[in-house]
Amino acid sequence: MMKLRLLLLLLGIQGSVYSQKAKVAAGTLVRIDSFLSNYIGTKKIDIWLPPGYPSAGPYDVLYLQDGQMLFDSTVTWNKQEWQADETAAGLQAKGSVRPFLIVGIWNGGTLRRAEYFPQGAVGSISRPLRDSLLAEMASPPLADRYLSFLVHELKPYVDRKLATNPGRTHTFIGGSSMGGLISLYALCRYPQVFGGAACLSTHWPGSIKHLHSPIPDVLVRFFSKQLPPAGRHLLYFDHGNQTLDSLYPPLQARADRMFRGKGFRAPFLQSHFFPGTAHTERAWAARLPAVLMFLFGRERK
Repeated sequence: MMKLRLLLLLLGIQGSVYSQKAKVAAGTLVRIDSFLSNYIGTKKIDIWLPPGYPSAGPYDVLYLQDGQMLFDSTVTWNKQEWQADETAAGLQAKGSVRPFLIVGIWNGGTLRRAEYFPQGAVGSISRPLRDSLLAEMASPPLADRYLSFLVHELKPYVDRKLATNPGRTHTFIGGSSMGGLISLYALCRYPQVFGGAACLSTHWPGSIKHLHSPIPDVLVRFFSKQLPPAGRHLLYFDHGNQTLDSLYPPLQARADRMFRGKGFRAPFLQSHFFPGTAHTERAWAARLPAVLMFLFGRERK
């Protein structure tokens, strides 16, 4: 308890915002129950600190979408999690990766699709498909405001309160499904902030009602114009072929051709196919070591 109080003082957090329900198997999790934003209202934030923090600082930072699904399966809707704390702590203990911490941003519930769909691409979708897509969002598109919150409010807070290295080559963003789309969008919108994006089981259809529509083509064309120049940013993609992931093999192949056409190659681009895997947190947890090795398993200046 004394260690927790010291961490809360270090973060400048009043004890009332820490939730005793925030539990991890390794390291320490500090939960901000109500992070106030001028862009999107309030957000719940989980900040995971590796064992020994802050002795190995300065730390790289990984910002992950759907923060409620990362650490504790006892409180998730499907009783699954990414096992982010166990995996990150294990790799750091072995010295396989640079020291890093994780910031998990809880999704907006019914507003998740409005926050995660790449807003700049909406105008390129023809009607009536666009109108139907917008109807799924329960709100006007919020992705640009969401990214403003991340870049102009949350990241400065994290860098101010914690022992981080705030530079682009030490700051990464990631997520799965729609979280993959918004992570790629974040890299394109703020290439000076994020050094790489990890996009697991990226939901290229962008919709829950129109799984076979022109939206993937619109998104691929949009990102082809928005990507930063190749050679300075890391891109990680993966997908399976079961449940919702069964839609993704041809769509990810199309996106991969676009990335290669824009000059992205190894070691800056990885795209993996995991046959027999589904659209679940268990699948993403199994892939997380490879993701973290790709982002943090090399020296950066």
